[in-house]
Amino acid sequence: MAHKRVVHVIDDEADVCEALKVLLHNAGMEARTYASAEEFLSEVRLSRPLCLLVDLRLPGMSGLELVHQLQQGPMCPVMVMITGHGDVPLAVKAMRAGALHFLEKPFEPAELLQTLEEAHERVNEMVAEEETRAAIEARYQSLTAREQEVMALLAEGMPTKRLATTLGISTRTAEHHRAAVLQKMGAPTVSHLLRMSMSMKSRNAPIRS
Repeated sequence: MAHKRVVHVIDDEADVCEALKVLLHNAGMEARTYASAEEFLSEVRLSRPLCLLVDLRLPGMSGLELVHQLQQGPMCPVMVMITGHGDVPLAVKAMRAGALHFLEKPFEPAELLQTLEEAHERVNEMVAEEETRAAIEARYQSLTAREQEVMALLAEGMPTKRLATTLGISTRTAEHHRAAVLQKMGAPTVSHLLRMSMSMKSRNAPIRS
């Protein structure tokens, strides 16, 4: 059974939230609403990719401030901003900070739903990326301490003979470790191994600097 697509709506206008709940429910989505950025941050664990619909003007922390804060974390949600006509420059700043789209009020329901479909596609991509990264990390943990050393040097582009000299082992032993690392990591070539290494290193890096 497919999981229902959830949209976390952060807007202090109760009537807007209720209307969005109905609209999204009819489109096969679920709206979970929060009256402020602080309420959202206190209630939701940011441990997996999420889809957010955020009003730029909120009591307390603004939508733009929320975007900046979420960008500092390891799991930044996919964010769509809602803005009034006078807030377009702020919405542009939010996109530069990491938001996916912004919609001007009053927006057409069809436009909103299409934008949220795009946001959920990005969420699904992020989920797939996380699953792939988790599988790579699990394989990495299966390596011995020596094999992890070898992988690090291979990922730097070090040839086998130089690797052997660096580790103070024979070339034959280095070749054995190289083959074991490639096999355990499921990497057909060293270039694949490099991409795996970069994937693990990027896990805790911000999406945008």
